[in-house]
Amino acid sequence: MKINLAYGSGYLSIECPQDRTTIIEPSHRPGLADEKAAVLAAVAHPIAARPLREQISPGSRVCILFTDITRATPNDRILPWLLEHLAHVPRENITLLNQTGTHRPNTPAELDQMLTPAVARGYRVINHVAEHREDMVQVGHTRSGAPALLNRHAMEADIRIVTGFIEPHFFAGFSGGPKGIMPGVAGLETVMSNHGATNISSPHATFGRTFGNPIWDEMREIALRAGHSFLINVTLNEQRQITNVFAGDLIEAHRAGCSFVREAAMQKVAAPFDVVVTTNSGYPLDMNLYQGVKGMSAAVRVLKPGGTLILACECREGVPAGSPLDRLLRSEKSPEDILTRLATPGFAHPEQWQAHIQALVQRRAQVLVYSSLDEATLRAAHLEPCADISATVRERLAKAGPNSTLAVLPQGPLTIPYLASEM
Repeated sequence: MKINLAYGSGYLSIECPQDRTTIIEPSHRPGLADEKAAVLAAVAHPIAARPLREQISPGSRVCILFTDITRATPNDRILPWLLEHLAHVPRENITLLNQTGTHRPNTPAELDQMLTPAVARGYRVINHVAEHREDMVQVGHTRSGAPALLNRHAMEADIRIVTGFIEPHFFAGFSGGPKGIMPGVAGLETVMSNHGATNISSPHATFGRTFGNPIWDEMREIALRAGHSFLINVTLNEQRQITNVFAGDLIEAHRAGCSFVREAAMQKVAAPFDVVVTTNSGYPLDMNLYQGVKGMSAAVRVLKPGGTLILACECREGVPAGSPLDRLLRSEKSPEDILTRLATPGFAHPEQWQAHIQALVQRRAQVLVYSSLDEATLRAAHLEPCADISATVRERLAKAGPNSTLAVLPQGPLTIPYLASEM
C-alpha cells in the first residue's frame, strides 16, 4: 500500500505491506467556509473576556505577539484581518513582536512571507531575541530561582494580543496559549530554567497534558505576570486550513482550544509496534533536526522497546549547524553520555531539552532519519541515516519476525497516539 508522508513543502510516498500496517493520523476536520468571518466573530464574542475592540481605545499601546517561521500559524491571513479590525488604533501605537523563543530571528524576506509585505513593512515589527537581556523586564523568578524575564515591548503595552495555533506539544502538552508569552518572548535564562532536566524528566511533561505539567504550569504562572493578555488561537487541519478559532481569556480560551484539538489528535491503539514511521508534519515544522525531535517523541509512544523508529524530516536548515543543539550533540560520544552530562549538578546548556528528549527516545529505540542531511551530520547527532524508507521497513519487519507490525504517522506529532493500556 502507498502512504504519503508530510515532508518538506510536499509529500514523500512510501510503500508498506497492507497486511501489517496501521496508519495513525488525526481525525479529519474540514476547513471553515469563511475563515475571516470566523476570526472576527471570535474576537467580537470571546471566551471569558470582553470583545477586543471594547478593550482598545485609539490611544492604547498594543503589542501583537505572532509565531515565528517554525510554526504553521497562518499569520499572513490572521494578522491582516486583525489589523483591519483595529483600524481605529494609529499604526504608531501598534508593535508586532515575533515569538522566536530561543530560535533565531527571522529575516526581512521571511517576515514578508509570514506577515505579507504590507504588514511587515507597514508596521513596527520586532524579532524577540532571548539573549538580549537589555530588552527584558524581570517579573519575579522561576520555581528554581532563575530570573523570570519577558520582552519589554510586550510588558510596556496596555494590552497584549497573543496569536498562534494549537497543536499537541511533546513536553508542554499543547502549543498556543501562554506559550506565546513564555517561552515565546522570554529571556534565555528563564527558558532554560523552565526547560531544565528536572522538568523535562517529569512523566507529566508530555503530549496532551497542561494542568499538572510542571513545564506548562510555570509557563502559565509567568505569562500571567505580564498582565492582561487577549488570546487569538486557531486550529488547523492537514491542509493548513483553519478549523476553529478560540479567542478571549489567555487561559480559558486556550483550555477550550486544547479540548477541541485533543478530540481529533488523540488516537488509541491496542498494542505497540515493532516499527514506527513518523514525520514532523512537513514544512515549516520539519525545517531542522531541532524540530524533528517532536516527531520522534510522538512515535516512540507506541513503539516496542528496542524497536525501530524511522523519522522523515527534511531539515532544509540542517540541525542547524553550529547551533547550541548541534554543539551539545557533537560534544558527547553517545546518547547515554548526553544524559549523564545533563544529570551533572549545575550543568546547563541552551537547547539541552531537545538533546535530552532525543536521548530518552534512543534509550527505547533505534532511530533512523530520512532527510536532506548528509551522513556525517546525522551520525554526529548520534542518528542513523535512512536512504530508502520502504526498503528499510521491509528489512526491519523481516528481522522482527512473521508477526511483526508497522505503524505510520503521516502527520507526525499532530497525532497523539497512545496505548489502550494507558487509559
